[in-house]
Amino acid sequence: MSDIEKIKQLRHSTGAGFKDCNIALKESSGDLDKAAEILRIKGIAKASKKMTRDAKEGVIIISGDLNQTSIIEINCETDFVAKNNDFLNFAKEISEINNQCESNIDKLNKSKMKNNIVVEDNLVSLISKIGEKITIGKAKTIKNSNSCNFTYQHSTIIDNVSKLGVVVSIETSEKNEKLETFGKQLSMHIAASNPIALHSADINDEIINKETKIISEELKNSGKSDEIIKKISLGKINKFKEENSLMTQDWVMEPKKKVKDVIKELSIPNLKIKEFTRLKIGE
Repeated sequence: MSDIEKIKQLRHSTGAGFKDCNIALKESSGDLDKAAEILRIKGIAKASKKMTRDAKEGVIIISGDLNQTSIIEINCETDFVAKNNDFLNFAKEISEINNQCESNIDKLNKSKMKNNIVVEDNLVSLISKIGEKITIGKAKTIKNSNSCNFTYQHSTIIDNVSKLGVVVSIETSEKNEKLETFGKQLSMHIAASNPIALHSADINDEIINKETKIISEELKNSGKSDEIIKKISLGKINKFKEENSLMTQDWVMEPKKKVKDVIKELSIPNLKIKEFTRLKIGE
């Protein structure tokens, strides 16, 4: 095999550039396996330098079916790379593996991809090839008995890849067109309204305490009495809870109604929203 043919083969198997392949082959005295190992070591060195940079762009990918659905965030540095075919192909394959692993990131990283190389090593190779920091971000798998999962994706790039994704799980003994329409609309509502929790009681105390502090700071110099400030603060907190809890939010399709009112009007026996998740790049 000629030197040029070896370089071509090494480029194809590693994704490295012509110059790097040529140098690695010289260092390995023409041994392709050793050259690939050299490139991998160099790739790790390059990747580690890039990992100190910010990666606030990327994609959200959803995979699975009505019974088990997974959503995952893959980050990069620029929107240009987020539309790169190598990055997108990697992200889509990662999404399928993530669904198999039920969003166990440690298990995901050790899983083999189609090229028989584990995810974490493929990630290093991709960073070296593309030249940007790439990370696996948030991930969530939703699987509930007697439930159907509904999804929505906004700013879709290709297929099941987008900038914002929603998965919502609805428990019901009845499956029909009415449920399907509601499921789609509910996932769109969640995308637009960004609820923090299903019910107000589910909102994390840390979030409530932070909001209370902000409200207190706003009212501190209002000149009002402590008793009035306390009443105003309580009212504002209750409003905050209502506006950020899915069940008490104004229904996007008909703002005069709450989500809970729409569910009641559906008259679908035993319908219950089990859980939801919403991921958006940059948030």
